[in-house]
Amino acid sequence: MTLLPSDHLETCLFCKIAAGKIPSRKVYEDDQILAFHDIQPWAPVHFLMIPKRHIASMAQVGPEHEALLGRMMALAPRLALEQGCRPYPEGGFRIVTNTGAEGGQEVHHLHIHVMGGPRPWLRG
Repeated sequence: MTLLPSDHLETCLFCKIAAGKIPSRKVYEDDQILAFHDIQPWAPVHFLMIPKRHIASMAQVGPEHEALLGRMMALAPRLALEQGCRPYPEGGFRIVTNTGAEGGQEVHHLHIHVMGGPRPWLRG
């Protein structure tokens, strides 16, 4: 069963990745969420978490997305540790979500960057 509207599948990079049309280095996948390594990492640990259903940005999030986003946020710490982030409080990670052009969003499919590992990082 696909959760991707067909019109987004043809144009959206992350919809194509979620559908398996573009390869990725997967970190995690279930029926609603995909996490995969960033192709241009800013930190030793840098992966993205996306909903498989196309949501353009945080600006389009509504009450119907609460459970999905809650699952994504609750999953992030476990995946960060599994990918090599050291435990809190000495270690840790950063969660970043860019929204819109002025917020630095480059791919218009909601995505959460999870970054961590020893500093200094390339950016951020």
